[in-house]
Amino acid sequence: MKIIRFVILLMISVLVFNSISAQAVYSTDYKYDADVKVYVSDYKYEADLVVYKTTYKYEADGNKGVWYFTDYKYDAKKKIYFTDYKYEADLVIYFTTYKYEAGWQKKEKQHLMY
Repeated sequence: MKIIRFVILLMISVLVFNSISAQAVYSTDYKYDADVKVYVSDYKYEADLVVYKTTYKYEADGNKGVWYFTDYKYDAKKKIYFTDYKYEADLVIYFTTYKYEAGWQKKEKQHLMY
């Protein structure tokens, strides 16, 4: 009986920790629905954040630029809106194909994704 309780508590802890630390984002079609407005730059040097897009939620750990895009708004930690204009954006990002490149270029904007 103690083992079962321990396993249940362990599973709950893992689920809670994963939902808190994961950088799961949802891309909304409406600016008013977004927590953060994002502009995607073609140039890494312009970016506040270099983002690696992962297909696995467990890889999106913390606020380090590794994003997992959810299909549902309620699964996301942040709702983002992609704008066509840099001046409208709260955050400028650059998508990379390499996970090791992901990270903050300008630390003063980190609070936007917490």
